[in-house]
Amino acid sequence: MMSNISQIPWYRRTYRWGQTNITEIDPTRYDIQWWRQHWRRTRVQGVIINAGGIVAYYPSKHPLQYRALLLGERDLYGELVAAAREEGLAVLARMDCNRADERFYLERPEWFTLDAEGRPYRQGDLYVTCIHSAYYDEHIPAIVREIIERSHPDGFADNSWSGLPRQSICYCQNCRRKFRDATGLDLPKAADWNSNAYRQWIAWNYARRVEVWDLFNRTTKEAGGSDCLYLGMIGGEIIDQCYRFRDLKAIAERAEVIMLDFQARTSARGFQSNGHAGELLHGLLGWDKLIAESTALYQHGQPAFRMASKPEPEVRMWAVEGFAGGLQPWWHHISAYHEDRRQYRTAEPIFRWHEANEQYLVNRQPVASVGVVWSQANVDFYGQDDAEDRVGLPQRGVTNALIRARTPYIPVHADHVEREAGNLTALVLPNIGALSDSQCQSIRRFVERGGGLVATGETSLYDEWGDRRGDFALADLFGAHATGAHHGSRGSADPSWETYGRHSYLRLSPELRARVYGPLTGTEPQPKAGRHPALRGFDDTDIILFGGRLEVVRPEAGAQVPLTFIPPFPIYPPETSWMRYPKTDLPALVLNEPGESGRVAYLPADIDRCFGRDNWPDHADLLANLVRWAGGDRIPLRVEGPGFVDCHLYQQGARLVLHLVNLTSAGTWRAPVHELVPVGPLRVRIQLPADVAGGSVRLLVSGSTVAPKIEAGWVGFEVPSISDHEVAVLE
Repeated sequence: MMSNISQIPWYRRTYRWGQTNITEIDPTRYDIQWWRQHWRRTRVQGVIINAGGIVAYYPSKHPLQYRALLLGERDLYGELVAAAREEGLAVLARMDCNRADERFYLERPEWFTLDAEGRPYRQGDLYVTCIHSAYYDEHIPAIVREIIERSHPDGFADNSWSGLPRQSICYCQNCRRKFRDATGLDLPKAADWNSNAYRQWIAWNYARRVEVWDLFNRTTKEAGGSDCLYLGMIGGEIIDQCYRFRDLKAIAERAEVIMLDFQARTSARGFQSNGHAGELLHGLLGWDKLIAESTALYQHGQPAFRMASKPEPEVRMWAVEGFAGGLQPWWHHISAYHEDRRQYRTAEPIFRWHEANEQYLVNRQPVASVGVVWSQANVDFYGQDDAEDRVGLPQRGVTNALIRARTPYIPVHADHVEREAGNLTALVLPNIGALSDSQCQSIRRFVERGGGLVATGETSLYDEWGDRRGDFALADLFGAHATGAHHGSRGSADPSWETYGRHSYLRLSPELRARVYGPLTGTEPQPKAGRHPALRGFDDTDIILFGGRLEVVRPEAGAQVPLTFIPPFPIYPPETSWMRYPKTDLPALVLNEPGESGRVAYLPADIDRCFGRDNWPDHADLLANLVRWAGGDRIPLRVEGPGFVDCHLYQQGARLVLHLVNLTSAGTWRAPVHELVPVGPLRVRIQLPADVAGGSVRLLVSGSTVAPKIEAGWVGFEVPSISDHEVAVLE
């Protein structure tokens, strides 16, 4: 560490943030002295203060910049900046630049979005500005320069910087002209994924957001110096970021720090989505940089009760899962005054624990042997208008199955397979339908070098634009070829599918029921061999439930097919509920070992989507088995004991840091959680890197030490109990 911390840029040493999102009536009631005390109590090192954009909290010289209703001539923003500087805090000026009031619209209508009928797009009483207009090229840079001249903030945050989302097409003159100049095409008339104009419109909009990001950063650096950064904000849910045209890979390549506006979970995503988001974004940004995450202390969701306090366990679990994923905390209140004052007590213990243990929570590298592949192109051009079902559920199914199996993994961008390959033994491709030829070649080289692969559904059946290939691009690895046919449906658009189509099963081979406790008919097949390791744990059953979509494939000679499809049959009335076709030759799982060392498991049956949707344990167990087999069971962590525990393992120089997050509470799957249910004891075994001794183990949450046992390069110890989380440091 450098002896003089002031030589370290603010964006590398500001670990804890606070934000009071100012409302228009707050100038009459902002108790600055109380908030200064709260900054101290919560140990924040930086604050985000509303400056300009939709609403200004200082007396701007620009006549179209709307001032807060009760601001008058007061400079509330400037007063708060001065107070923060006296406290030694970093300051970000908060902007919100995608909307403006009616007066602004009437003065400069050419800066605003229009629908196909020429009507302005509106959100509430405000008009939506066009990101392709001079509003972004001239007006916002002028406001940014004014703010820098007045108060010299360290940088700018902006949570709605990226303009109109994908669901709406702007037909203003700026968009018509600029799109034609860029592509030679007219704007698409509607969303049509088969239209070249629509595809080019998608790519053009992504490029414009990156252009704006670069423009705003040039502006801040020219006016405020090389360390004055425009940071915008991004979110942690990939599908949503695609809808907003935010190219996370391109942004991360330009960023020194990320401000993450990912404030809460949904019941479908779970707390674990926060740890996943942190690791995914660090995979793009690098682990030597910081990601601050805004955590709502009010009741977030649909609807959002902005004045009501969120239950403390809900906030705490979101925060500690973020710590496990490498995120830094940032408390967030709407308004400077609340009558529900419970929210003022929530942040302090979380932030104080973070301060006490910050040295273990930054500048570290994940230790994981499994990579889960993703890309925004797959969301856009394969997921299209059904991205949650095609992309979101398979991803969630795989990652939740790995968490359930206590198998650490890292998200790997499809462009970064080669970069990450040296640390991984297995890659998982959960229905990555859209892959370019070069991405497929990187995956092929990974397997040729001895890596394992688990792929599902339509992986590699489409190119990067979503055009269907004649066969899987990775058919040589899968040991199977696409036929163009499928059974079942992804969703419930067909009512008959919902009733009967989901009542399908998978048959395990060889069948073992002749040797298993239960009634016999004398016709049961006699097994001649044991089952493949991929089917470990299923010895007492010859079938597992399915209820999903099956790609009909043609396996190659030499590939193994240990699972086959059983078609659906009626479920009502019960007297009719029997298998019409109890056995088929349709592969549901194809195992292939191309070359000398690589192992490939291809699932034509969309088990990953089914688990993401239905949460059936058989599906999770099968996915975990396949990952273990494909990777040669080379997983550096074993955790045994009760509960649903999310495990994140890191190396930090000569130490290991293991996060164990307890997701066991009955409320985990339905927000908000009301209480925490402790679990334990947990028995932990970790494979020791050569440069980690592992002779001492400290538990940072309980404040205790435990005795490790080292044997054959592995260290073992016991964690007596976990309430919300535990962090073990091995040195």
